[in-house]
Amino acid sequence: MARKEFQHYEAVSAAVPGEAGYSAAIAVKGLNAGGAPTFHRVLDDQKFKTALAADQAAAQELERLIDVTPEGELMFAQD
Repeated sequence: MARKEFQHYEAVSAAVPGEAGYSAAIAVKGLNAGGAPTFHRVLDDQKFKTALAADQAAAQELERLIDVTPEGELMFAQD
């Protein structure tokens, strides 16, 4: 699991289980906030056989993450 901190949020890489395998995701939560994070699936067109593979893919996407909006939406750098 990779982690990145922003002004008001923290984001971590994650794997979300599903019927066809695992999806790569980035979980976002307010800094020092309680409660559950919001999961944003990334690489929607890909499924992974293992949670580790999905988390590694999510960690790569997390590297591209440049900010989280006040509404909790992800902002990525353009390739």
